[in-house]
Amino acid sequence: MVLLLGASGSGKSTLLRCVNGLVPHFSGGTINGEIRVAGLDPVQESPQMMSQQVGFVFQDPETQFVVDRVEDEIAFALENIALPEGEMHARVNETMQLLELTGLRNRRLENLSGGERQRVAIAASLVLRPQILILDEPTSQLDPQSANELLNMLVRLNAEHNLTVILAEHRLERILPFADHLIYMDRTKPGVIEGNPRQVQKEVPINPPIVVLGKSLGWDPLPLTIEEGRRLVKSVKLPGAHSGVMQIPHHDLGQHQPYIQVESLDVWLSSGQVLQEINLEINSGEVLVLMGPNGAGKSTLVRCLVGILKAKNGRILVNGEDIIKKSVAEVCQFVGYLPQDPNALLFADRVVDELLITLQNHHLSEEDYPPELLLNELGIGDKCDLYPRDLSTGERQRVALGAITITRPRALLLDEPTRGLDYAAKQGLVQLVHDWSDEGMAILVVTHDVEMAANIADRVVLMEDGRITKRGTPARVLSESELFTPQIAQLFPGTGWLTPGDVPIS
Repeated sequence: MVLLLGASGSGKSTLLRCVNGLVPHFSGGTINGEIRVAGLDPVQESPQMMSQQVGFVFQDPETQFVVDRVEDEIAFALENIALPEGEMHARVNETMQLLELTGLRNRRLENLSGGERQRVAIAASLVLRPQILILDEPTSQLDPQSANELLNMLVRLNAEHNLTVILAEHRLERILPFADHLIYMDRTKPGVIEGNPRQVQKEVPINPPIVVLGKSLGWDPLPLTIEEGRRLVKSVKLPGAHSGVMQIPHHDLGQHQPYIQVESLDVWLSSGQVLQEINLEINSGEVLVLMGPNGAGKSTLVRCLVGILKAKNGRILVNGEDIIKKSVAEVCQFVGYLPQDPNALLFADRVVDELLITLQNHHLSEEDYPPELLLNELGIGDKCDLYPRDLSTGERQRVALGAITITRPRALLLDEPTRGLDYAAKQGLVQLVHDWSDEGMAILVVTHDVEMAANIADRVVLMEDGRITKRGTPARVLSESELFTPQIAQLFPGTGWLTPGDVPIS
């Protein structure tokens, strides 16, 4: 079980694509040096040949789906190699049982949850019985429970079926406890740092919160799991660590006025009722974080807030005006919206043009709203003249964010903005969001990233099954949640500490 880590744009996805021959056969490019996979040279062999040795699951599993039904998708690769029908049925059934997909055999892919789609994509890769399974950011779209289920399944495949698993992932707090081997890539330096996860974590700057705390306190060996951390915490005297007193930070939002108000909102789609009796306010100058399991209705709610979806009952007010009769274009003059897929907002040939197009659409001058300045703030100022779709997922996310914030809208809706972002890029995003909220912007962040929520939120709202189930300060909501609890809160329950910076270290 190998974990590949590095900053956005460090080459992780490119390296993974070298293993199965997509680089250079699909992407082009020049390769120096050698690579061998199961005795084969991917540069000489075709991706078709390598697919029988290497299964590959992309960041967005739906982009690799070919048909629309679960069983047909899993069988597709076997049909392409002309496997006899009887053997094909046996392999498909065996693979579906292995990944617990038998009950979904006849389901349409579009109706599956994020975790279910991941499992179908893995099944479609494993049905060819490869020796290696590669997954590029497999948990980036999953809630904590779905992510744990996926990782436990991969551990089982690794242990029981002798399958080598290679993952590239930014959310180390999820993956690190499962890894046997760590490979760290740095685009500024040749080669890699690799080896035992505990040893590599000592040497590299990308660490989950529990490792950051361990380094600060001089713990040796460094803890990689919550269980290891709890054993070490018992021997450390920290003020308030065991007081049992919830230290709730006080955010003075009393003087802020609601900019977006949702009142008694009900939404029905073809699948049935998706949102039920939603009441919500997003205040000017605050960061509200919306969390919940996959399928809770979070993205549906965000689409309603910009008028993409219309409610059956209730109303939505933006700056005191009902948006029911307003077009999406009218609403988006005041409300910026970043969807989960940044590609939906990328149209131009150059990164800087994405921002210029927005300014042109709003009849604004680039002298008053300089694109280069914002791109520098987003950490992609050196990408101005590049083609946006050639960038990494995290870089494309930041380009799309620049395109919707260049006009400085008065409200901002971010749906899973940390997909593909490394720790440094996430911290940069946190700082930007705080700066914008200080300027009076009302900001809603939808995320499964618990550690991000702990760093960014003024208030947290939890949703489940189309309803709001809990709301309040981050210290209370995140500490009391079974699924959405940051690592530091798990180590120090009852203190209200959520991040390494909250822990008083003398």
